Amino acid sequence: MGDCCEDLSDYEILAEIGQGAYGKVYKARESRERQRLVAVKRLNIPEDPDTGIPQFMIREVALLRKIEHFNHPNVVKLLNVSAGWQNQNFDLTLVFEYIDQDLSTFLTRASEKGLTRDKIKDVMRQLLSGLDFLHTNTVIHRDLKPDNVLVSSRGEVKIADFGLARIYTYHIALTPCVVTLWYRAPEVLLHSSYMSSVDMWSAGCIFAELFLLRPLFCGYTEIQQLQKIFEVIGLPGEDDWPMESPVCYSLAWAKKESTTQLLPSLANEENDLLSQCLTFNPAHRISAYRALAHPYLAAEH
Repeated sequence: MGDCCEDLSDYEILAEIGQGAYGKVYKARESRERQRLVAVKRLNIPEDPDTGIPQFMIREVALLRKIEHFNHPNVVKLLNVSAGWQNQNFDLTLVFEYIDQDLSTFLTRASEKGLTRDKIKDVMRQLLSGLDFLHTNTVIHRDLKPDNVLVSSRGEVKIADFGLARIYTYHIALTPCVVTLWYRAPEVLLHSSYMSSVDMWSAGCIFAELFLLRPLFCGYTEIQQLQKIFEVIGLPGEDDWPMESPVCYSLAWAKKESTTQLLPSLANEENDLLSQCLTFNPAHRISAYRALAHPYLAAEH
């Protein structure tokens, strides 16, 4: 870890807090006057003369630069970027504000009784506010899950990790290998075209998890994930099935008994918002903007 400290002389590395395929994330402290805590994401890619700098790196930095100007309270702040070649490797270092836990950790620390109704409402309001900001600026996150939602000690909710994010246009053909399986929208599982509504499906999965303290849909293959989804929301009509999907519509997907509520323990307004987030047809799924105006969230708090 010593070489990191030399390369990042403005920061004192305190601990490794995450690791991915291309690099690591560290908790660090600024060496100069402010002495504030930061998260340092350091990516290291061997030089490939055929492909150059990986597109996902360029895309992540470009998107973060695009959205940092607005300084939205529910999107993690990018503080600094440095890039360069070193020993035939391309090093990219992103410095973010430090938030001490993600939503996944936050949920593991909840009491056995679970989160209060007010806390769930507060988390969803902040999450959807961040999503509305991203979607208004034509950014689709594409990997929304509790691990990528940060919760500060003051209860601030911030969307993080834009490694899979994209600028989108209407019904753009995007890669299907996005979004962690348990939070993946049906249209992605069905290898169909998709848009910002994939983030709203993921938000709906997170909404349910705030009540359950566990993921709502836990499949281990794409087909099993679809089965888990249809067990809860019911089989959609054939008219809603994406025509371009290589997966054929079949009544065999249907669950024998139907249910009128996704989570029976929820109040009517909670269930209504959840069902609008977890609507099979993305064209009918609620947007972040409309969700914030839903009676469940629009009431005085």
